[in-house]
Amino acid sequence: MLTFSFPRPGRLPVALLHAIAEQRGRLFLFVPVLLAIGIGLYFALPREPTAAGWAGLGALMVASVLLSRRIPEEGAPLVLIVALVTAGLLAAGLRAAHVSAPVLQYRYFGAIEGRIVQIDRSATDALRLTLDQVVLERVSHSRTPARVRISLHGEQGFFTPEPGMRVATTGHLGPPPAPSEPGGFDFRRLAWFDRLGAVGYTRVPVLALAPADSGAAGLRIHRLRMKISGAVQAHLPGDTGGFAAAILTGDRSGIAQARMEELRRSNLAHLLAISGLHMGLLTGFVFGLLRLVMAMVPAFALRAPTRKLAALGALAAGAFYLMLSGGNVATQRAYIMVAVMLVAVLLDRRAISLRSVAMAATLILLLRPEALVQAGFQMSFAATVALVAVFRWLSGERGWRGRFPRWGWPIVSVVICSLVAGIATAPIAAASFNRIAEYGLIANLLAVPLMGLVVMPAAVLAALLAPIGLEWVGLRIMAPAIDWILQVSAFVSALDGAVLPVAQPSASVIPALALGALWLIVWQGRARWAGLPVMALALLVWAETPRPMLLIAREAEVVGLMQDDGTRILSRARAGSFTAESWLRADGDSATQAEAFARSGFDPRDTLVHLRGAGFDVVHLAGQRGLAQLESVCLPGRIVIVTQEPDMRPGQCQIISPDDLRASGALALSKRGGVVTTLSVAQASGHRHWTRP
Repeated sequence: MLTFSFPRPGRLPVALLHAIAEQRGRLFLFVPVLLAIGIGLYFALPREPTAAGWAGLGALMVASVLLSRRIPEEGAPLVLIVALVTAGLLAAGLRAAHVSAPVLQYRYFGAIEGRIVQIDRSATDALRLTLDQVVLERVSHSRTPARVRISLHGEQGFFTPEPGMRVATTGHLGPPPAPSEPGGFDFRRLAWFDRLGAVGYTRVPVLALAPADSGAAGLRIHRLRMKISGAVQAHLPGDTGGFAAAILTGDRSGIAQARMEELRRSNLAHLLAISGLHMGLLTGFVFGLLRLVMAMVPAFALRAPTRKLAALGALAAGAFYLMLSGGNVATQRAYIMVAVMLVAVLLDRRAISLRSVAMAATLILLLRPEALVQAGFQMSFAATVALVAVFRWLSGERGWRGRFPRWGWPIVSVVICSLVAGIATAPIAAASFNRIAEYGLIANLLAVPLMGLVVMPAAVLAALLAPIGLEWVGLRIMAPAIDWILQVSAFVSALDGAVLPVAQPSASVIPALALGALWLIVWQGRARWAGLPVMALALLVWAETPRPMLLIAREAEVVGLMQDDGTRILSRARAGSFTAESWLRADGDSATQAEAFARSGFDPRDTLVHLRGAGFDVVHLAGQRGLAQLESVCLPGRIVIVTQEPDMRPGQCQIISPDDLRASGALALSKRGGVVTTLSVAQASGHRHWTRP
């Protein structure tokens, strides 16, 4: 018979202190974890702390640090937990306040003038310009956003946009959009940290007011990026050149959205993000190349620290790549991780270790706390931690290499890397994008080796030959490899079942999975296995996370009602397409908006759509023709959603109009046990910097 013994209350602190003492040398690995907990708490707050609240948190952090120096060394880590979590909270709050900038609070139509600072493409494949030094008609300077972003529609092409060029047009702007449903992705938060105060579009030709040279201050690097991107695409036209420009400079404007979708469906879109893979391949190739060149001069190699010199050269190459790529958060993260490892080489320490990863994560979280809630940060560190942990374990199991011929080690390593990274990032990708690329492992095995063996070495060759005008040699070498990668993405994305839709989990699932996995990897001793049930519980919560039964868009343009079979019926075939598609993705439903509307049995031209199910009786009235039928359909117990404000409201039914939704945002309604619960975007988002009117 199994028996269990538990420490008596008086012995519990002793057991805890003993367990902590056994982790000596590994406690630093928990520093970024505790900072992340504090940052996560900040973003989960329902409202911004008051000045007194911030002062109290600061005092608590200082007191915790001072107390840790006065108590016995064994207990200091327990006190430092409080200090680090509080430091994460303070870092996030300070960063959010530091990037504060005006946000447009109404719909604007009029003249728009500004300096181009970024060029990319929208989801509809339209060219998109981000402007700073903005001037808006009839808007005071104090209320003008620091940056605005406009998509270019209609007849354009009267000029070639360049960073630094000052342009003008007439267009529509509005505040960054709120989530499509309570708890959904909040673009307002992302825009706040990018100081993006308005987004919109224009159908009027954009005109150049001043050449790029006159507005080049602070944008010289970005102009260099776009110049290199243009040169690359001139040598390699089409999607091949767009792909090459993206991996070399970070400029994705040359890639068509159809090709981007193929890369996403095949799980190869990460090849376009200048992140850990690219930075690691580039610096690794430069490091190896420099060591090889120095080894060819024996007299020099025997006297000089060639390994350290190669590390310095790789560090410089990585810094130049960081500068050239625009220095976005993903690339900064990649460079910090590589820099920490190369500095470890300079200091004769182990280059690739969990300590290096922890140091990189700590620096990023302190400099850019908002990165924690971005999928790129989560996926990058999930893959890195998992790979370091697995290869550390394999290094202790030296017999595994003996099972394969020496020539097969690189192939086996690539398979292990793709498999481990794929498993580690799959939950984050599924939660962020609501889909899993089922053949992503196959696509990566076919494509990633070429990135390391051909594309990145050819990129270095092109850079070395560029000063003498022979960069085309390197570009021509990489072209067949890029074409192969694009062909793989097209083939894999077209396979039946290439993408598995996944329902949106609750907000607690990914943090719980991450904490369970980190505990399993970082903690030493049998207690580490406690991470497994935490991860299992998180996956169970994900599987049982209910979706809202009734969803109402923020402008009442579309309504979605969940049926007993788990599919959602939509009230409109085309209106509110972005919102409707977001709902279907979050449901884990692969249907299009038109297909989800067809489930209703109504004609797309109908202005009255009647939806029933899940205990709800809902009527959606569109336009003036629909509004004219309000009195006849307003029955007791029925919810009637109208797209225009009625002159009078019959009292028998519950009426929801755009005016009702203006303050609340989109609504989610559920019914359990006969009780209807309503949650709005405003309630779920709270009173934060990025949600304030």
